[in-house]
Amino acid sequence: MTIIEVMTASPKISIGIFSVIVTLISTLVQKKFTDQEHLKSLKKRQKEIQKEIKKTKEPSVMQELNAEMLQLTGVMFKKSMKPMFVTMIPFLLLFVWLRGVYAPVLSGWIWYYIGYSVVASIVLRKVLKVA
Repeated sequence: MTIIEVMTASPKISIGIFSVIVTLISTLVQKKFTDQEHLKSLKKRQKEIQKEIKKTKEPSVMQELNAEMLQLTGVMFKKSMKPMFVTMIPFLLLFVWLRGVYAPVLSGWIWYYIGYSVVASIVLRKVLKVA
């Protein structure tokens, strides 16, 4: 029995396994290629800003806080780009292959993949302490 036959015999289970593996790899790459302490400090500051925004009624202060929030978001986005470039091409190739395997046997396979991945990402990020 080939790997494809096993995958198509129980597609929902095999999609779940693939999504957990891909999410694990992605999470490990993100942890390795980003400064976790710096990202955690940026997220902490964002939470502080959100609290300050809720407290203030002063438009000029709100505008200043929103500008800082936007700047922090940009920094966080730039920091997350490197791991994305490392994984993008291999994962795109994997998805093309997965589509070829699952599309004929399970319409909407991508939604199963996304669902499993969201759950796996939440769990793995907490377990691996990834910001």
